[in-house]
Amino acid sequence: MFILGINAYHADSSACILRNGELLAAVEEERFKRIKHWAGFPTESIKYCLREAGVGIEEIDQVALNRNPRANLLRKVWFALRRRPTLALIKDRAKNASTMMDIKKTLAQEFGVPAAKLKAGISYVEHHLAHLASAFMVSPFDEAAVVSVDGFGDFVGAMWGVGRGNHLEPKEKIYFPHSLGLFYLAITQWLGFTQYGDEYKVMGLAAYGEPAAQSEMRELVALTASGQFQLNLPYFLHQVHGASMTFEAGEPHMGTVFSPEMERLLGPRRAPGDPITQRHENIAASLQQRYEEAFLHLLNHVHQQVKTPHLCLAGGCAMNSVANGKIFLRTPFKEVYIQAAAGDSGGAIGAAFYLWNKTLQRSRGFVLERAYWGPQFSEAELSEAITGRHDELLKANCTIEKIEDTLALCRQTAQEIAAGKVVGWFQGRMEWGPRALGNRSILADPRKPEMKEILNQRIKRRESFRPFAPSILLESVDEYFEQNYPDPFMIKVYLIRPDKRPLVPAVTHVDGTGRLQTVAEKDNPLYWRLIKEFEQITQIPMLLNTSFNENEPIVCHPQEALDCFLRTKMDVLVLGPYLMKRS
Repeated sequence: MFILGINAYHADSSACILRNGELLAAVEEERFKRIKHWAGFPTESIKYCLREAGVGIEEIDQVALNRNPRANLLRKVWFALRRRPTLALIKDRAKNASTMMDIKKTLAQEFGVPAAKLKAGISYVEHHLAHLASAFMVSPFDEAAVVSVDGFGDFVGAMWGVGRGNHLEPKEKIYFPHSLGLFYLAITQWLGFTQYGDEYKVMGLAAYGEPAAQSEMRELVALTASGQFQLNLPYFLHQVHGASMTFEAGEPHMGTVFSPEMERLLGPRRAPGDPITQRHENIAASLQQRYEEAFLHLLNHVHQQVKTPHLCLAGGCAMNSVANGKIFLRTPFKEVYIQAAAGDSGGAIGAAFYLWNKTLQRSRGFVLERAYWGPQFSEAELSEAITGRHDELLKANCTIEKIEDTLALCRQTAQEIAAGKVVGWFQGRMEWGPRALGNRSILADPRKPEMKEILNQRIKRRESFRPFAPSILLESVDEYFEQNYPDPFMIKVYLIRPDKRPLVPAVTHVDGTGRLQTVAEKDNPLYWRLIKEFEQITQIPMLLNTSFNENEPIVCHPQEALDCFLRTKMDVLVLGPYLMKRS
């Protein structure tokens, strides 16, 4: 049986495909459309999934979507009667719901086949149920607490419960208009970061400030005795006017979600491009601290309800790696699983596995241990891409060498990195989720403090406060980090041991932390070997790893890797077995 999972008409549109409960492929539409967080119908992602599975759209048995417009209808009606939202908001939501219900028609149009030829049944999985399934159903646990926290989906801001076997039992929800994701978004916008998905920038900025505005943050978000949280609604707009949202065929946009009351509380908002002051850094730190208080307050409540040492976490808020790194320190949970695409793109996997395991009652067997589910390219395709850019490469004073032996390739690349070179590394299948995890990465020497400035200015062209991540051999984590827990998906931040911080300044954030990626030989043998070779040269078992891009989605095709290499001041590009170096 083939199941197609889809996240459509929302930011981070994506698709995946299962064959008899095994994941074959998963990818975000932004990688093909080259627009960050692309929203709409993921046609190119679906085409890729079908090619990887070797089937046509007519052979798909089931289609699962991570939205159910009919979910929580009574709550929606009650809210409309009580709050009287604007007619424009009601029309917008109704239009979006109607589009979701026409998926079979859309599939037929996009793939040029009569709708009658599509045998697939269509399943709509409530947004947060899909999030819960995206973590638990592919986790290594037979039983776990399951928690989903994000902005909103199907009128819910958070959901939690317990997973056992192939069953999910939701226990509680926090309904619209209360949302930790909305709280974080509002302050992100106040701080002048207005692009969709900019919250991660504020998380990095927070390390530079002090939580001096805690009283104001407590005014915005209250914690309840029952383990929940509530927004102080006069400071927000979404519950009446709604936030203008553009989630159709392009870059997603969110309108302003905070009211003038917010500026009376915090002062005038920072305009994009204005200088960042100590006040802004302190607001970011205060936001992060209050978010953590509410998030961990909820997790402790969930543990009291479920009483299991295992936690599966999903939703956009599960991408807050700083808070995730404190789960072991400030809750009783002993094991945590967060899959690589914990945000909305991961809902495609959640919907597909919910259908397979819960609805169809098939036993679980697949564990998502690696993130490499995207497109890969043959050596012939890589060679063709290089040949097509041969003149440009020569003009850029590049030498081109093919190194057949993988050990020699890793050794020479490690030598270049140890010599201070910035290396683009393009290998194997592209990563699933927002992190580059060693197949579409830019790599550098973590020992060199100047690498932060070099990468932010020369390559990434982004804000100077943004940190870089360490990829570390799994067997060396305890030597360098104060918490020794595997994280192959780079989704938790831990303190680097004080005596090690001077050794790896380029990946040590200002607060002494690092957002690590643990690299196991069984998960990515080539990347593990590269780091091992770097260790042989430098005695440091890690590399600085950042995503292979420049203010764009992570590169997918070799042509995009060549484009990025040629237009930036990257020193070396390793494309499969081909090593290109600027002389």
